[in-house]
Amino acid sequence: MKKSIYLPNQDGNVFEYKLTQTDGLKKPEHSQFSSRVAYSAAHVVADPFGSDDPVSKPAIDWEHTMKYRHYLWSLGFSVAEAMDTAQRGMGLQWEEAKELISRSVKEAKSVGGDIASGAGTDHLEPGAKVTIEDVIHAYEEQVSYVESAGSKVILMASRALATCAQTPEDYEYVYGRILTQVSQPVILHWLGEMFDPNLKGYWGTNNIDDAMNVCLRIIETHADKIEGIKISLLDDQKEIEMRRLLPENVRMYTGDDFNYPSLIEGDNQGYSDALLGIFDAIAPVASMALQDLDRGDTADFREKLNQTVPLARHIFQHPTYSYKTGVVFLAYLNGHQPHFRMVSGAESSRSILHFSKLFELADQGGVLVDPELAIERMDPVLKLAGIHQMGAVR
Repeated sequence: MKKSIYLPNQDGNVFEYKLTQTDGLKKPEHSQFSSRVAYSAAHVVADPFGSDDPVSKPAIDWEHTMKYRHYLWSLGFSVAEAMDTAQRGMGLQWEEAKELISRSVKEAKSVGGDIASGAGTDHLEPGAKVTIEDVIHAYEEQVSYVESAGSKVILMASRALATCAQTPEDYEYVYGRILTQVSQPVILHWLGEMFDPNLKGYWGTNNIDDAMNVCLRIIETHADKIEGIKISLLDDQKEIEMRRLLPENVRMYTGDDFNYPSLIEGDNQGYSDALLGIFDAIAPVASMALQDLDRGDTADFREKLNQTVPLARHIFQHPTYSYKTGVVFLAYLNGHQPHFRMVSGAESSRSILHFSKLFELADQGGVLVDPELAIERMDPVLKLAGIHQMGAVR
């Protein structure tokens, strides 16, 4: 077995990297969790031959996209569909999202898999003429579609609302109108501006504490229509603070891809469930760790997840919204798709130095399903950048 590969480093030189992970990952024995609810946001696989204009007319490889969802279900995860991990609003538009949701719901039903899907307003272009009522109608259209498809709703943040809302009361009015109409409890999604700069000042204020209070008022008023809230702020202390203020029946779903081990483990006042993009990239290890937690083995749980944190922090480094590229790159390295191409050409949003470091951290985090295959697939990516393994000529 090949155990090393030549990689570039920050000073432009090439060095031989020797893998620490020499054995492939075994699939976890069990495929369900009892102590935590765990959603993995799932990426989409592009079809590189499906369109001659991948930016404005993205094409999806439905076979591999659905296979990956089956893979996540087989590991025990629930699937969070058509979220930002699937490049929603950054390549994947509402028309494509509708087909993605309907296909995924059908596949979920075929295996008894759990699924929740994003409903937002991304078919409504933000602008000066957009009104609060326009936002409500856009939300109603998407929520209706997701529910009619047979999926639970994840109520996504709205760029159009962030543009036209004048006060926190505008947010309370919009969310109140939608929440009184849903047929079953939804998951709210508070996506920080590091994930989407267009959402700066969400909930009507730039002050994070004031924004939290607005969100909590909405949750308290409509607690019977809210299963939980996913917050993606990359601030563990704010998440813990909000978690302790939630109504008893409302779950906190961590979206913190930097601090997920401690937030999921929790403390003597509670814990966070999970709805994470990083779970797409580290699925087998995360599955085994969650099963450790089910057995009460917090030491092994933390050991397994802690070793993945440097990888997660690298994938989600600034600009954070480019994290999808790292998620898809790992899916390519691990053999879940035959190529490293993305919707809207997003594979170009990270550098060869980023991918090389990602390879190292994936090895050190123990998330390479087959290290030899990963080397084989890393090689052509390096060659494209002018790095050849025979003598490592650059």
